[in-house]
Amino acid sequence: MARPVTDELDWRTFLDARDLPTFDPTGLQRVMVLAAHPDDETLGAGGLVQVLHAAGAEVSLIVASDGEAAFPALDPAERVDLAATRREELTAAIVALGLDPGAVLLLGLPDSGIADYEAELVERLDVPLRDADCVIVPWPGDPHPDHAAVGRAGLAAAPVQAHCWSYPVWMWHWMGTDDPAIPWQHAVICPLGDDQHIRKQNAINTFESQLTTGPNGEDPIVDSAMLTHFDRPFEVLFREPATTSAPIERFASLYAAQADPWHTADSWYERRKQAVILASLPKERYRRTLEPACGIGELTRHLADRSDHVIAFDPVEGAVLRAKSTAPAAELSVTALPTTPTYESVDLIVLSEILYYLSDADLEASLDRLLELLEPGGHLLAAHWCPWPPEGPRDATAAHQALRDRPELEQLIEHVDQEFLLHVFIRR
Repeated sequence: MARPVTDELDWRTFLDARDLPTFDPTGLQRVMVLAAHPDDETLGAGGLVQVLHAAGAEVSLIVASDGEAAFPALDPAERVDLAATRREELTAAIVALGLDPGAVLLLGLPDSGIADYEAELVERLDVPLRDADCVIVPWPGDPHPDHAAVGRAGLAAAPVQAHCWSYPVWMWHWMGTDDPAIPWQHAVICPLGDDQHIRKQNAINTFESQLTTGPNGEDPIVDSAMLTHFDRPFEVLFREPATTSAPIERFASLYAAQADPWHTADSWYERRKQAVILASLPKERYRRTLEPACGIGELTRHLADRSDHVIAFDPVEGAVLRAKSTAPAAELSVTALPTTPTYESVDLIVLSEILYYLSDADLEASLDRLLELLEPGGHLLAAHWCPWPPEGPRDATAAHQALRDRPELEQLIEHVDQEFLLHVFIRR
């Protein structure tokens, strides 16, 4: 029995009414694109890979299966032939997209049964993904089980430093515009130039085995109605944020490689942010200041000039050791939120570049603890970089919204620019 489908006109009307942010490929260097079957990557991300390649990224493709079970009635020998055909079609598509056909890894897992091999797939992806700074997977919520399995496995294997994105395929055909499972809050649009759009259509057309009648008269796998979803001058992606707090080992490795990995002492961004933070403090002097995630203590030493006592902490021992020389007046310890090293009340809390690294549960527990320490009339200042860090479950906007949502806090100051957000709250 055929599934109900959503017409492309419905999707275009829906998407035209949404103000989706634009995907930014800037700075990405090694991108790994995953697909369940040959043609998924072209249908769902054939424009995206061109955009990334044009921006200077090295783009490689990993395909989990050969798609040999597209027509279930085929006997084993016919499935072998179809697998070979689909591999040839994939090579032609990659050439049509202007990419290197040598940068394709075929894993040969059983088509229509990838979920049964998900754990194996995670293991096999470990080495190929290890150095990636961007991993693009099929949307894990896609109604095709193979796509969902590859999406889950890719996210499980992705290194912590990688930005993760997903692309839908069968969602467009089998799900509706009002489906609550679609994460529109994480959606972005990737516009395609005319040449990129044409190359994508040429690449799609190489998959003749999927676009035409099957060997036994079966309907095409990708019929004309399905194709309309992929003839847009743009593609839609979903950010796949981390679901756990960023691991302390990640930051420890950064400090092991560089004494000041965030360049808090010499970058204009950090020096300007510190100046805005200090200028935004409503009081000239505070009795007791708490600074989680203090790093090497550059901001800490300035806070010490405005406070009778500063308690600062960081989860990385190497950072705290450096902070002890940078800010000798502060009380420093190796501690990680949601734990704090003090049980005495404070009248100022400064949260700089930390909240977006916490899981939902750790964020809630941290705010509970911090607001328990902040005395009535005390100030809480938050400042965070605008771009979404790859290790973070959320971006700066969402992190600051969590503070705005707390009934204990009243907003006093808001600073928004192209690089960071800053808010100052008073404890009711």
